[in-house]
Amino acid sequence: MCGRYYRRSTKQRIAETFKLGRLPDDFVLPPDYNVAPTTFQPVIRESRDTGERELAMMRWGMVPYFAKSLKEYAGISTINARAESVETSGTWRAPFQRRRCIIPADGFYEWKKLSAKTRQPYAFGMADDEPFGLAGLWDAWKEPKSSPQQIDTWLQSFTIITTGANEVMRAVHSRMPVILKPADYDRWLSR
Repeated sequence: MCGRYYRRSTKQRIAETFKLGRLPDDFVLPPDYNVAPTTFQPVIRESRDTGERELAMMRWGMVPYFAKSLKEYAGISTINARAESVETSGTWRAPFQRRRCIIPADGFYEWKKLSAKTRQPYAFGMADDEPFGLAGLWDAWKEPKSSPQQIDTWLQSFTIITTGANEVMRAVHSRMPVILKPADYDRWLSR
């Protein structure tokens, strides 16, 4: 599971690393050393209009398009999606086919269980200290109108895909986020 990650890269470094081109000058992206679920974070997706990579702010904890209300997903953890079930699960299937994203990160945290009451936190990042991309899915949910005059309100949200732990992680936790190789970014985002 990936319950926290960190992002310290500037917006310019993210744009260069993920080949985003120019970002709007008014786009503010301060570092966040404790990214938590339900916060709005930058994600990279393929633009529907141009096919190029674009940066969008989305809420961490995916609310699927078919949800009747936000309360319906308040007690359900959708911050992570198991790689083993993204093709078959009703929640993840459509986003896996059409709405993939990359979550820019500089590292992530996992907690090792030492005893029933004690956990030791660990931070994981790249050996070269470069930012990297986590595999993700996103969706857009439209809030039901309470009156005909109400304007459509959309919430875009994302989830991080997790997989079984690799050799480095196994000593700390049984799962980890899927880390994409830069050579695979286009393939991952492609519809």
